[in-house]
Amino acid sequence: MGNSHAHGHHRKFRDNGNAPSPDKTASAPSPSQPVPPSIYQPEHPLIPNSSIHASYMATSLPYSHVDSALRALAAQAEGFGRCAIGGLHGPIYYVTTLLDDGPGSLRDGCRKKEPLWIVFEVSGTIQLGSYLNVSSYKTIDGRGQRIKLTGKGLRLKECEHVIICNLEFEGGRGPDVDGIQIKPKSKHIWIDRCSLRDYDDGLIDINRESTDITVSRCHFAQHDKTMLIGADPTHVGDRCIRVTIHHCFFDGTRQRHPRVRFGKVHLYNNYIRNWGIYAVCASVESQVIPLLLFAIRCVTILWYYLLKYM
Repeated sequence: MGNSHAHGHHRKFRDNGNAPSPDKTASAPSPSQPVPPSIYQPEHPLIPNSSIHASYMATSLPYSHVDSALRALAAQAEGFGRCAIGGLHGPIYYVTTLLDDGPGSLRDGCRKKEPLWIVFEVSGTIQLGSYLNVSSYKTIDGRGQRIKLTGKGLRLKECEHVIICNLEFEGGRGPDVDGIQIKPKSKHIWIDRCSLRDYDDGLIDINRESTDITVSRCHFAQHDKTMLIGADPTHVGDRCIRVTIHHCFFDGTRQRHPRVRFGKVHLYNNYIRNWGIYAVCASVESQVIPLLLFAIRCVTILWYYLLKYM
């Protein structure tokens, strides 16, 4: 079993000759110091060690700069969530079990109060028996493994500076069960390169005065009410909401790509294919700016669907 500070089977970090190898506690730099990329670069299937491969990635793949080192992900979101640093200034927590709870579990890391950069030494499915609450200053970094959450989802409640990267969400069951639920009053959130499908409620819901959030390069499929931004027509406090959604693929989802009440939402470079009811709904004082939003229903091209009030 593992913990947030030490474990016998840690990821290996490359020493490029310019810096000493870190010890296995992988403690973080202080907030006043820059992150040394050479120390925090893991031997990672998505991050080749070869200088030739690294050069190729730098010129050919999006986000190559944020994958160049483990903690380079911090504060690199585009749009309203750009300040999210996650667990940049905390130690690395190693998830070593797929159990729902206990030492070395994802839940155990997410409940801790200190900043943590959470990585996985296992791949597989985590069956959640209840919502998994994520506390402030956490990065849940699934790069290099394949982690699926099912049963329930993540809840970001009154927290800030959370990054969620490279996770799968599928098969959430129960009333009001979302893949990722962001409420109330959470801020500086980045959801990046996640896959979400088949939940009983929403895939991502953002409301109750949560703001400064980016959702990027995510895949949404096999779902009805995909993404809700803004709780209801009476909750005027949601006027503070600001969300950026970019480079996302909505694949056969029926509606809410997203649906917005009160908030300000910037959409760009998104692809909505075979939606069922509508693509994007802007209602109740909302402001939606769609740029390069490509939505196809059969052979019909729809730039965006605007409802005055629902």
